[in-house]
Amino acid sequence: MATPVIHLSGTVVVDGETEVCELWSVGGRLTFEKPARAADRRVDGVVLPGLVDVHCHIGLGAAGAAPPDVARAQAIADRDTGVLLVRDAGCPREPYSTRWLDDAPWAPRVIRCGQHIAIAKRYLRHLPREIVPDQLPDAVAEEALAGDGWVKLVGDWIDRALPEPDLALLWPDDKLTQAIGRAHALGARVTTHVFSAEGAAQALRCGVDCIEHGAGLDAAMMAQARAKGVRVVPTMIQRENFAEIAASAAGRFPRWERHLRRLHERRHEQAKALHDAGVSLLVGSDESTNIPHGVYCLETDLMARAGIPAEAIVAAASYDARRFLGVPGLEEGASADLVVYSTDPREAVAALHTPRAVVLRGALVAGALAGTGAWARP
Repeated sequence: MATPVIHLSGTVVVDGETEVCELWSVGGRLTFEKPARAADRRVDGVVLPGLVDVHCHIGLGAAGAAPPDVARAQAIADRDTGVLLVRDAGCPREPYSTRWLDDAPWAPRVIRCGQHIAIAKRYLRHLPREIVPDQLPDAVAEEALAGDGWVKLVGDWIDRALPEPDLALLWPDDKLTQAIGRAHALGARVTTHVFSAEGAAQALRCGVDCIEHGAGLDAAMMAQARAKGVRVVPTMIQRENFAEIAASAAGRFPRWERHLRRLHERRHEQAKALHDAGVSLLVGSDESTNIPHGVYCLETDLMARAGIPAEAIVAAASYDARRFLGVPGLEEGASADLVVYSTDPREAVAALHTPRAVVLRGALVAGALAGTGAWARP
């Protein structure tokens, strides 16, 4: 069956400055010009570019790379929330790869970071490529070529070898700076997992492009991030888990436990401070081994609970994230990847939970209208 011509009308949010009243999907591509062929269906509402999860792990399981049936279920769960573009923030390539998703018309588009890079026993088991610090530049170059223009590093993690185990850096500055330079020379960007203030400070001085979690960023570092254009993905769902993670260390690693509890206690205040400081935020659920897929809207809810305005969250979740990743949104000739809502999420992000229509490559794949036969005819 041919992809239908869809007439989208109401409030079409192109970006933070541009809105139009009408848009069409023809042959799976967007156009702002009314086509000669009559529309097969019309959908009214608030239209946004397909949502973006910039910290997600499709194809990842507790024991490493997950088989295709698991990756498929994860991808569909994410897609059905309106997430149509994913930056897969680290996943082993063996024994299973997710490259087959690139040819799946029903799947969100995936931008891969390659495999996490860490030191042995300094991150979760089964997940990272484990190296020694001197190997970091070469490993980053290899992952840059294996991924889709991104590399994912583990910047800090608990060091059990310390007299008082706590979060500690994995890499010396010179090796990290050299590695980031190698990635940039290959046209790739680098994002790094950091919880601590020390990890965030190192990431900024060594030239990363994006910071995952970033719970330790203080006011001075926020100013640096803004000046350097470094994006931050606050991963609020994961921050909610800090108290539980800390409790698991009770009696064994008291310094680490106290550190995580402090980060947990100020999670809302610090996230709001990031926004107020003008740091460009992105939305990332960190759906992986301990966070189920399909909970993207919980992330946006928690950002709102922290006091970040709804309009800023929607930008971070859609058109601004697409611009940062270099993927078109609602543009002439772009793939028809969009979400339609009955009420405006820029006024209350809770609206993101209930899309009327999720359209991927010009096909209705999810939303309240999917499978009901209730598409409005022109």
